[in-house]
Amino acid sequence: MPRDYANRGRPAAKKKATRRPAAKKSPKQTASAPWFMILLVVALLVGFGYFLYSIKGGAQQQASEPPETSPTKNKTVSTPKSDLPEKPEERWTFIEELENKEVEVDVPDAPEKTRPYLMQCGSFRTERQADELKARIAFQGLSSEVRRTEGTKGVWFKVVLGPYDTKRAAEKHRHVMQRGDIQGCQIWHW
Repeated sequence: MPRDYANRGRPAAKKKATRRPAAKKSPKQTASAPWFMILLVVALLVGFGYFLYSIKGGAQQQASEPPETSPTKNKTVSTPKSDLPEKPEERWTFIEELENKEVEVDVPDAPEKTRPYLMQCGSFRTERQADELKARIAFQGLSSEVRRTEGTKGVWFKVVLGPYDTKRAAEKHRHVMQRGDIQGCQIWHW
């Protein structure tokens, strides 16, 4: 069965629980705790300083005494060295081979691009809109033209820049127009 939660009454206020007052600690315990911690830290520092002082003299004594070596170990180590043959002299021949070698590489010529690039920045139904875009492009320092094209769905007015010999030149002009907030220009082979 549905309930009406919007018109229900507010719940009754909860009773406040009575608290017992906390037992106060005696001031003697809190006053002795900091003194005890201070004495403990001082004792640790003194102990650490004594430890460093006691090991300081031991390091000098060990350094002044040379390590003892047994004569029997030296004899066993020297005998295997005499059994080994002399180290052969390594001869690297690939260095001379690389200096004298010539490599012939056939690089095919890049095919010449015979088709120019054109950049189309807009296609409009009215000539007035195309002329407005042409004016915005002229403010960027570039020249464009409006071409009238008749298609199956009517007349279109295209704003075209170019022709460009290389795609790099067309890309450069497209970046100039992007900085001038003219977006959507496309580069085509024509």
